[in-house]
Amino acid sequence: MLTASTKQSTLQPLGRFDALLIGFILLLLMGGVIFLFGSDSLSGATQVAMMMIGFLSALIGMKNGISWRQIEQSIINALSKTAGPILIFLAVGALIGSLMLSGAVPTLLYYGLHILSPRYFYALACVICALVAICIGSSWTTAATVGVALLGVSIGFSLSPEVTAGAVVSGAYFGDKMSPLSETTNLAPSIAGSELFSHIRHMAWVSFPSFVLTLALFFIIGLNATNKINSEEGITAFLLAIDGHFSISWTNLLPVALLLFLAVKKVPAFLAIMGVTIIACVFTLIFQNEALRTFAIHDSSSHASQIAKAFWQLLYGGYQVDTSNDSVNNLLSRGGMSGMMPMVWLVIASMMMAGVLERVGFIEILLSKMLGFVKSTGSLIATTMATCFGVNVLTGDQYMSIVLPGQMWKHEFERRNLDTLNLSRTLEDAGTLLSPLIPWNACGVFMAGTLAVSTIAYLPYCFFNLINPVVALLFAFLNIKILRVKPSEIDNSVPAHTS
Repeated sequence: MLTASTKQSTLQPLGRFDALLIGFILLLLMGGVIFLFGSDSLSGATQVAMMMIGFLSALIGMKNGISWRQIEQSIINALSKTAGPILIFLAVGALIGSLMLSGAVPTLLYYGLHILSPRYFYALACVICALVAICIGSSWTTAATVGVALLGVSIGFSLSPEVTAGAVVSGAYFGDKMSPLSETTNLAPSIAGSELFSHIRHMAWVSFPSFVLTLALFFIIGLNATNKINSEEGITAFLLAIDGHFSISWTNLLPVALLLFLAVKKVPAFLAIMGVTIIACVFTLIFQNEALRTFAIHDSSSHASQIAKAFWQLLYGGYQVDTSNDSVNNLLSRGGMSGMMPMVWLVIASMMMAGVLERVGFIEILLSKMLGFVKSTGSLIATTMATCFGVNVLTGDQYMSIVLPGQMWKHEFERRNLDTLNLSRTLEDAGTLLSPLIPWNACGVFMAGTLAVSTIAYLPYCFFNLINPVVALLFAFLNIKILRVKPSEIDNSVPAHTS
């Protein structure tokens, strides 16, 4: 089991000067591209910076006797973890395009503009995403379906896409965190050694107050944003453009309903998303003949060939719509696997850097040094949360931000007679919730790519993800709902997890 006191038995020792040098390089390059490029840094500058950090760190590791073959193998091992997420990224790109042309997203926009109130939209969007995520246990699926539609509704109301994205992420991650179907909600207690439903109940003490504060903030913002809403004529024009180009019917929503059902049934994400993508294409053939005819490439080939090429273009290049309304065109012209390639590049560069930093010993040294900050229960929980955040930043992987800190600090929680529920809750409060706030983290990449709003732009409005860790820290330092166990119960309560 990996603990804070574990020595680097498998890694070559990294000297203090070299560790400081790697830290300086990391801060200099990552901070530099953000300063120079701002929110555009993810277009390529951040990816180049990560690969340069990996390259320079590898040279330092080789100076200390680690062979390039060993470093390369660590990079390969890190990249192997991204195969699943990358496939999902590409599949989601195809799914978004197919849901646009099939009429699913336009129908959600059409009904949403009729049903939702602009004044309460942000708070309602957060609640809707929370309920969906609780039911299906997936923040990603929630964002890719309901979240995309809500972004469209916000544009129809002339509300802020950035605030709406923050509401979607906040609601999706609250629901994901509190759902027994969620992978991270199962992973955290498994690593810490606590029971699933006890873990969820223990999280509720900090999650529900944080969610209430989140809804209050979105409600206040919504009230203050009403003077920016489009005129009735503008919304009417938006609706007419949708209605004139697509056949609007509740049957268009069946692919979305099927995807949510498959998520509840825990069908593997890639299989569910690609399956629903194909079904959405079939729905396009049946219900959206006019939209398909307009989208099809008109050349000298047969009609069947034109339709076939249109579907291929839809899946790899996304959907392009041409209506009389520019807002509708900008909103619905999205999707395609090629549109996700910058995100794939970002994930690959991130994991390349993480693989090098792990092999040269930088990550383990950084984590072990944090033990010196632990003076009390509050500081232990704060340091554990900082560790989760650090692993999220350095590895770009949400699961590693739960597994590594969980293994590292489990012994220290037990030594201080703290119930493992405190650890599992802390892993979620920081590891799960902070992951979508980091631009190069797989979760941040996915949310930015799916919602078409950069991570930096929506970050200030992810109120739940920002408030929950603060509430958790207050509870820790004020000793509120911090569970303790008798020393005799520690060894017998739950089997220890080994790495």
